[in-house]
Amino acid sequence: MLDAVLFNMRMHGRIAVCGMISQYNLQQPEGVHNLVHMVVRQIHMVGFLVHDYFQLYPKYIEMVFPLIREGKVVYVEDIAEGIENAAGALIGLFSGKNIGKQVVLVARE
Repeated sequence: MLDAVLFNMRMHGRIAVCGMISQYNLQQPEGVHNLVHMVVRQIHMVGFLVHDYFQLYPKYIEMVFPLIREGKVVYVEDIAEGIENAAGALIGLFSGKNIGKQVVLVARE
């Protein structure tokens, strides 16, 4: 996917990199083949770890919840119903079968 992203980046664009779950179980990790676009377009790519930003989470929640309520921010959940489907949902994460945030619904309120 990064190959397609690099091809479509603008000059001086920025890419934030976090999470590599699609690579965890591969015998041969997938590589990027067109890094020349990073040089030609002078792209900045920086990795980050979520725990470096935990202190900002309360402020984020305060900002994003009203936007979700107004429909200005939408999100997608892939819901597996029942605890008996939890293992399959987890395995699906590693193979890209889910779309959006994977959730296992154990019980309805």
